[in-house]
Amino acid sequence: MTRDATDYDVVVVGSGFGGTLAAGPLVDAGLDVLLVERGPWVPRGPHNWDPDGTLEVTPYHSADGRRAGGPGRGGEVATTACVGGPSVFYGGVSFRFREEDFDPGPEITGDSGARWPLGYRDLRPHYARAERILGVTGRAGDDPTEPPREGPYPAEPGELSAVSRGLAETARGMGLRPFRLPLAINRGQDGGRTSCVDCNTCDTFACAVGAKNDLAVSVLPDLIRRGLELRPNTAVTDLDAAGGRVREVELVDRRTAVRSSVSARAVVLAAGALGTPRLLMASGLRDRNLAGGAVGRYLTRHCSAIAFGFFPGVPDDHDVFHKQVGINDFYFGDPGGSARTNGGGRGRRTNGGPEPSKLGNLQQVQTPANGVIRSALPDALANALQPAARRLVGLLALAEDAPREENRVELDPSREDATGLPEIAVHHTYAGRDLAARDALIDRARTILRRAGAAFSYTHEIDTFSHALGTVRMGEDPETAPLAPDGRYRGVENLWVTDGSALPTSGGVNPSLTIAANALRVGRGIAGRLRERDGTTRVRVGEG
Repeated sequence: MTRDATDYDVVVVGSGFGGTLAAGPLVDAGLDVLLVERGPWVPRGPHNWDPDGTLEVTPYHSADGRRAGGPGRGGEVATTACVGGPSVFYGGVSFRFREEDFDPGPEITGDSGARWPLGYRDLRPHYARAERILGVTGRAGDDPTEPPREGPYPAEPGELSAVSRGLAETARGMGLRPFRLPLAINRGQDGGRTSCVDCNTCDTFACAVGAKNDLAVSVLPDLIRRGLELRPNTAVTDLDAAGGRVREVELVDRRTAVRSSVSARAVVLAAGALGTPRLLMASGLRDRNLAGGAVGRYLTRHCSAIAFGFFPGVPDDHDVFHKQVGINDFYFGDPGGSARTNGGGRGRRTNGGPEPSKLGNLQQVQTPANGVIRSALPDALANALQPAARRLVGLLALAEDAPREENRVELDPSREDATGLPEIAVHHTYAGRDLAARDALIDRARTILRRAGAAFSYTHEIDTFSHALGTVRMGEDPETAPLAPDGRYRGVENLWVTDGSALPTSGGVNPSLTIAANALRVGRGIAGRLRERDGTTRVRVGEG
């Protein structure tokens, strides 16, 4: 182990939404910031369009442990390890949480003790800034559940594809209010980069032309130019704490296996909702927190599935981007029952009980690209199904899931990764209420697809941890929430957490923009705290 001669103001662990967006205000404040990322840069070019460009068959799909607990459980648990984190392979959907998501009520929280220490009003200015940073396109006012905004989106979306246009027209004919999904995609608003070319390899693929506004393309290069130091291929193996502070951050270069350590006045942990509790537990920091028993617990990951409809007469535009339309009419339930769906409503019973009063979001998904099909099926079957796949139109049902103590991340001391960190064992099952909400959404999605002309439909359940949240939650109560409202890890004076693990509940929409907004909020607070101690503000050369 060698000691790095450089002492930093802040070390940030993880370059996803939580890490990169927290680093922004720190760099703005003129602080010396080191951003550590365990994965490499993802090269961009035509090869990203190839079938082996989808995340699950790339080297950036990192197996970090195994599933445990519950009938039929088993298999690996994987996360994304690359500069920019999951943003590189996500579909760009960038929702604000609804106002009511910050106070979800006992139907969601039950006896979990999950409670937001802030409301939509507190995050609203940070949402606006995050949308500008990420260049989110959208149309304000069309989403019936949209929270108050301060103005239009930073940019207008592109033209609807034929498939998306038909789906939206059908939904409107049913009395629904479809809207354009807010997407972090360059539609010409950033003249220095290529605009979207409307390919079908967006979600689960790195953008071949750099038009998706992922962090590695649209945010990190500017931060690096302004002084951020980024170390890719570098894993953190320990947070060495003494006297109530992190004194050393221990690192290992994953290419050379050389070990080193650095020190900083503040440490920001943003390794993801699976990686952050793993590092806290491996570093022995769970016992320093009065709410340490909650570290790794209350894991949420949305209860999701996709209804795919087969359209024999739909225009064959499989190769055109069409993740474009959202439907939130059922977000807070369907009390009218509505003949526009299958006749269900709040009184209809699902899975043996009444339909939940909060359902969630429906959003169009991209027709599966060849690489996605090949990654999921044997070659012979994939080849046989590809022509049929070109006629699929999908609606993703995204239901909020309840934070439950038994859903958790644990260390597996019998297994270690190449850096010496214990691997993780993940226990997770959905509550009956979660499944009922998802099934109710799928019921409505299949009705919409049928009325749009689908000959038949089928449901594909989603079993990934791409929306994992809640494992180091923030809150007012120091006995139930490991994080204080300002994001500081209780019991360690100079440690903050800014990734999805900080979110007490999951809402019913994609969490990336909320993670980004909260990271901006916490990063700004850390910068102010360090500047107060300095008594001065340093300004970098070339900073405006």
